[in-house]
Amino acid sequence: MSKAEKLAKEIFSDQDLQDISAAINTFEGRTSGEIVISFNTSSHNQPYKAAKRIFEKAKLFETKERNATLIVLFLSEQKFAVYGDVGIHEKVPTNFWEETVGEMRTQFSQGNMREGLLAGIHKLGENLATYFPVSKSDVNELSDDIKFGDSDE
Repeated sequence: MSKAEKLAKEIFSDQDLQDISAAINTFEGRTSGEIVISFNTSSHNQPYKAAKRIFEKAKLFETKERNATLIVLFLSEQKFAVYGDVGIHEKVPTNFWEETVGEMRTQFSQGNMREGLLAGIHKLGENLATYFPVSKSDVNELSDDIKFGDSDE
């Protein structure tokens, strides 16, 4: 078990983790967009840069519509980042990301980690469904399973 997975299991119950994966699956049923959750230990105090590296290393940019979003929690630092691919940036309004991050930040600041992640998934899912509606030929391009790793991956 990685250090990130160990830390995550101290914060989230098995049921929480199942609920988070289920929420991703539910919202991806309404959009061609992809949502990936990753738990890591440290961003070396650069959450956005670390999220971009993780996004690129995992090749999340390989979705057909370039519409994947990565939510990364850096558990040792109590920080997080949301990173979206270029296809999303081309279609969404400027306040799209701040609205998503704002919902999460509010919950996280109150110690509601599960609720924060679920709020972020909900907000992303609702908005992605607007800009990237699901089609009959849509396939789930990325796993809904939570990823665990170290931020320098």
